[in-house]
Amino acid sequence: MGVYEELEARGLIAQVTNKEEIRKMVNEGKAVFYIGFDPTADSLHVGHFMALCLMKRLQMAGNKPIALLGGGTGMVGDPSGRSDMRQMMTVETIQHNCECFKKQMSRFIDFSEGKALMVNNAEWLLDLNYVDFLREIGPHFSVNNMLRAECYKQRMEKGLSFLEFNYMLMQSYDFYELFLRYGCNMQFGGDDQWSNMLGGTELIRRKLGKDAHAMTITLLLNSEGKKMGKTQSGAVWLDPEKTSPHAFYQYWRNVGDADVLKCLRMLTFLPLEQIDEMDTWEGSQLNKAKEILAYELTALVHGEEEAKKAQESARALFGGQSQSADMPKAELAESDFIEGTIDILSILQKSGLCASRSEARRNVEQGGVSVDGETVKDIKTAYTREQLSGEGIVVKRGKKNFRRVVI
Repeated sequence: MGVYEELEARGLIAQVTNKEEIRKMVNEGKAVFYIGFDPTADSLHVGHFMALCLMKRLQMAGNKPIALLGGGTGMVGDPSGRSDMRQMMTVETIQHNCECFKKQMSRFIDFSEGKALMVNNAEWLLDLNYVDFLREIGPHFSVNNMLRAECYKQRMEKGLSFLEFNYMLMQSYDFYELFLRYGCNMQFGGDDQWSNMLGGTELIRRKLGKDAHAMTITLLLNSEGKKMGKTQSGAVWLDPEKTSPHAFYQYWRNVGDADVLKCLRMLTFLPLEQIDEMDTWEGSQLNKAKEILAYELTALVHGEEEAKKAQESARALFGGQSQSADMPKAELAESDFIEGTIDILSILQKSGLCASRSEARRNVEQGGVSVDGETVKDIKTAYTREQLSGEGIVVKRGKKNFRRVVI
């Protein structure tokens, strides 16, 4: 099985512009491809995980990745998948975030000896002359076509700023510049980026002729992957100072039954044959699959030693009961949720771990409450229905009082 066929088998490819040519280039290790990362925070999160794993897989097959940091596009903001405009960031903040990204990406991608590149699009975007840019690039884009793009259509009712409207042109120009400067012949991105990527492919063909080899491919579920980065207490970061290895492990240990094999295929480097054997697993066996998933991904991000510590502490936390029917369980009703969420104080009270909200508040403020092994520090922390579906969450008060809380 070639690497392209493996990507398909793992469920990673959704759309391509020229399947046979892309397959040939990827399998022969001739792809010079880029994936963009806008530095909207000082750490990558699990929503970026799929892209990083893909870059690692393709590099292992001899292809050359380009990690494009959006020092320029980050000043505009991508409207895709958003209901409002991003908060504007300073140049200093964007540069700091880019430096943090570089450090984290190096755990996945080998940048030594020219095997991969890390480039910042601020190099060409920030010095552009606006009128020259409009004259050179503007004629190649139809406003009518742009307005039909999903990334813009979903924003039209709530309002789309002219600043954000420029994003497609800037992202398309990125591919054009990478093609000229580094021979980049392929771009990857999420399914929510399809219109922007097609714009880049078309720009290269219009500017350089139909024979220019510029390919486009999208990842399945990348926009869903962005949602994976969000949990009840914020984002699940790759920075251990923001999300501890233990909390990171627990996040993957608690994925839904329906998602565990999908995550194993898409995100781990375990052989497909080994994962396929788990297709018949159910019940307690799925808990084993979740442990494998959590361990593999924690090792990938934080190293084998931290993964072992996280696994051991997770097992010790529940005294070996995390997979046992003997663990005390508390069930919540749909009526307990307000607009789809329930706060930690209500959970403590309704689960019987605390007699009142005031007692629950004291326990949280004193640092005596944890959820899935992570101390809850904010009394406003809330959890969604999705968080509590399936196996739910394990809430612990003090050293010996705990409940598995489910809907």
